[in-house]
Amino acid sequence: MNRNVISIVLGGGRGTRLFPLTYSRSKPAVPIAGKYRLVDIPISNCLNSGLNKILVLTQFNSASLNSHIKNSYHFDIFSKGFVDILAAEQNVENESWYQGTADAVRQSMKHLEKYDYDYILILSGDQLYQMDFREMLDFHIENGGDLTIATIPVNAKDATGFGILKSDDEGNITSFYEKPDYDMLEGMKSEVSAENKHAGKEFLASMGIYIFTKTILKKMFDEGAGDDFGKDIIPSSIGKYKTLSYQYEGYWTDIGTIESFYEANLDLCLDLPQFNLFSSSPIYTRARMLPPSKINGSYVSKAVFGDGCIIMADKIENSVIGNRTRIDKGSTIVNSYVMGADFYQNTTEIVLNDRAGRPNMGIGKYCYIEKAILDKNCYIGDNVKIIGGKHIPDGDYGTYSVQDGIVVVKKGAVIAPGTHVG
Repeated sequence: MNRNVISIVLGGGRGTRLFPLTYSRSKPAVPIAGKYRLVDIPISNCLNSGLNKILVLTQFNSASLNSHIKNSYHFDIFSKGFVDILAAEQNVENESWYQGTADAVRQSMKHLEKYDYDYILILSGDQLYQMDFREMLDFHIENGGDLTIATIPVNAKDATGFGILKSDDEGNITSFYEKPDYDMLEGMKSEVSAENKHAGKEFLASMGIYIFTKTILKKMFDEGAGDDFGKDIIPSSIGKYKTLSYQYEGYWTDIGTIESFYEANLDLCLDLPQFNLFSSSPIYTRARMLPPSKINGSYVSKAVFGDGCIIMADKIENSVIGNRTRIDKGSTIVNSYVMGADFYQNTTEIVLNDRAGRPNMGIGKYCYIEKAILDKNCYIGDNVKIIGGKHIPDGDYGTYSVQDGIVVVKKGAVIAPGTHVG
C-alpha cells in the first residue's frame, strides 16, 4: 500500500502550564525519563513506523530543541530520510507568527513543495505513547479518508479537557466539540470496546494526531478554514469531507501540566509501567557517550537511572534520576524526578566549593527530597529538605515554584545549605 507520507511535529506554544520547565525551553525540549526529550517520542514513533521524512515546526524558546534535533538525528548519505527544523518566520507575504496549530502547518506548506508525498501526518511534540502509524495510515487509505483523527476512549471526568467527537459504526465522525462542558456530554457516547465501556470510558477524545490527504488539506487552507485544528479545521470538515475516527487502545498521555508530567515520569518506575521503555521499538535520542552510572552504598527501589550518574545517597525510592546526576552521602530521594546536568562540574571547583561551604552541582549531603522535580544543573546544598504536598500553596517562590503540591526547582537554581521547603 502506498505510504508516501511526510510527518510534521508541532513544537507547541509558550507552554505556560509546564512553567518553570518551559522558562528557557519549548515543551518538546523538556527532558523526560532521565535521558530523553519529549520530542523524541513522536520522532521515534515515526521512525519505528518506517516514516523517515519528518519536519519539526518551532517558534517559542526553540534554541535547545533545535540543538537537540541537530545533534540527535542523522541519516546516511544514501537515505532520503531527514529530521529537519522549520522555524516560524516573517516574510513579505506574512508578517505574523503562527496563530494556531493549523496556521503553523499552513505557513509551512510552501516549504513542502520540494518533497514528494501524498499524505501528511501531523503530530504533537508533547505526548507520551507508542504507536505504529502504519496501521492508522492503512485505515485512512482503505476507508477513503480525507482526514483521519486518532482517538482514545476517556471517561466523563476527563472528557471536558479534550476535543470530544462522536462517530458512527463505520468510523465516520458525525460531531465534534472542543473541550465541552460536562452538561454537553449527554448523547456524545461512542461505540468502544467492552473493556473501555466497563471502565466508563465511552467518550472518544482527539489525541491531536491527524492524517490528511495532501490535496484535501490544501483545499481546506484555500477555503480559509481557520487557524486551529481542534477549534476550526475539524468542526468545519465534518459533513463536508470524509472525516474518520481511528480508535487507539494503547497507553497515551498528554504532557500538558506539571502534574501530568510528574505522574508520567514516576509511572516509569513501576514494575509494569504503562509506557514500556524496554520494548522492541526503541526511543531514539542523542548519543552522549557517557560512562555507566556508579552507585555506592545506596538502598534503591523502583528507580530509573540515566547515564553517567554518581550516587552515594542513603536511599532512592520511586524516582527518576537523569543523566550526570550527583547525589552525595546521607541523602534520601523519594517520589521525585531529578533531571541531572548538562555537564560535569570541574573537580577543582568542587574542592574549592567544599572548602568554602558553597553547594556543588547536584544534591549535597544529608538532604531529603520528596514529591519534587529538580530541573537540570541545580545546586542543592547540604542538609536541604524539600517536601512537596498540598500543604504548600501554589506559586512562584524565586528559585522554585509549586503546582498541585509538586515542588519544581528551577534550572540552575542554587539552594543554600540548611534550606527547608514544605
